[in-house]
Amino acid sequence: MLKQSLNFKLSQKLSPQQIQLMKLIQLPTQAFEQRVKSELEENPALDNGKEESEDDYDEFSNENEFDDAPEPDINVDDYLSDDEIPDYRTRANNYSPDDEETSIPYASGKSFTQTLKDQLSTTRLSEQDQGIAEFLVGSIDNSGYIRRSLEDIADDLAFTMNIYTDVEQIEKVLKIVHQLDPAGVGARDLQECLVIQLSRKKNTPSTELALNIVRDSFDAFSKKHYKKLIAKYHISEEQLRDAIEEISHLNPKPGSSYAGGSTRIVEQVVPDFAIRIKEGELELTLNGRNTPELHVSRDYANMLKGYKEAKEKSKSQKDAVMFIKQKLDGAKWFIEAIKQRQETLFMTMSSIMNYQREYFLTGDERNLRPMILKDIADEIHMDVSTVSRVANSKYVDTPYGTKLIKEFFSESMTNTDGEEVSTREIKKILETVIGEESKKKPLTDQKLAEILKEKGYPIARRTVAKYREQLDIPVARLRKQI
Repeated sequence: MLKQSLNFKLSQKLSPQQIQLMKLIQLPTQAFEQRVKSELEENPALDNGKEESEDDYDEFSNENEFDDAPEPDINVDDYLSDDEIPDYRTRANNYSPDDEETSIPYASGKSFTQTLKDQLSTTRLSEQDQGIAEFLVGSIDNSGYIRRSLEDIADDLAFTMNIYTDVEQIEKVLKIVHQLDPAGVGARDLQECLVIQLSRKKNTPSTELALNIVRDSFDAFSKKHYKKLIAKYHISEEQLRDAIEEISHLNPKPGSSYAGGSTRIVEQVVPDFAIRIKEGELELTLNGRNTPELHVSRDYANMLKGYKEAKEKSKSQKDAVMFIKQKLDGAKWFIEAIKQRQETLFMTMSSIMNYQREYFLTGDERNLRPMILKDIADEIHMDVSTVSRVANSKYVDTPYGTKLIKEFFSESMTNTDGEEVSTREIKKILETVIGEESKKKPLTDQKLAEILKEKGYPIARRTVAKYREQLDIPVARLRKQI
């Protein structure tokens, strides 16, 4: 049996304006500049520069003069309602015109792939081999490797380029690709990459030994089984040390040595904030590029004024006025959103700066207090998600370098004195202990846990292993040196 009923419920829904504001807050400086530029191009009612703003639009924001417009699908009263639009100013200009504005440098020149193809043009190859070589070069990734199997490449050559060949022929052409610069490019794995580079070095006893080790005993070398290598090649520790020195100077990612890297734009980190120490006090500033000078177009406001003063109003004029009011609403909202973005960024970073005051005054990471997103959210009375948006994508220029804000957040643990300490502090101590260890006999994770316990940080071996991996420090066996 079908039945209709009414019920009431409360629910929270973000308005489109709130969603857009959250997206604006999340953007770093460079992306924000592009967003402002895009808005200026899309909304003709929004202007930038030093022109004085016009308040004429406010005279019309609550007028019901357009109620008689024959728009069956639009409730004009609702459309012009200011229920979700606060009373705000039409300008957002919080920085001096003398503030320095710098342009963003972009990468230019040839791509890595094109550079390799240019080198191929100097070799004599048949038409088919030239096609294979160019396809192989196109398969090289940004690190300089070919990660796909030759069988897959043979299939792709047949389907995409109508070149029918076998793995043996591709292997022959690949050896030609291996002769290109930088040395090691086109290798299929790290071992092959190092062999190619060593083969092109000047032949000396140490390079010859290094080549034999990498080519024939790569597994033992990668696991640092030095005693096995000394016994197998009948060499001294000094000779092995010289060979390892040769290998350590090789480039495991030959593609990264190319200045252009790839066709991607080189990203430059632009700090969103700057912290300076003046007379023993911290001073926080917001990057001026986050405070663009915007105002509502005077021309568009004048159009509304002219419409109001007109004695006769045609249907086309009313349609045009509806369009104008829509664009003016959008322009005023965008200006207010930028203002709210500035306030949110400054308030959040100011709270973080004050919370980590000792660190910003000294630069010592051991002074970083345990801090989670909720600590800052509670202090500034905002949602945790808002703080997360600010922390995950923003940088701050400090006297100790440019830092990603989320790096200042860390969990806490209690030491033997009952004090809460930051996990960042423990990682710093762990890094120091490993840096001071004897590389001939590196400390195991269990031994590191015992040392940290002696220093007042009782953590388990598995926790030491987790922190070591987060610091990108290999296990004891791989830290061993002869």
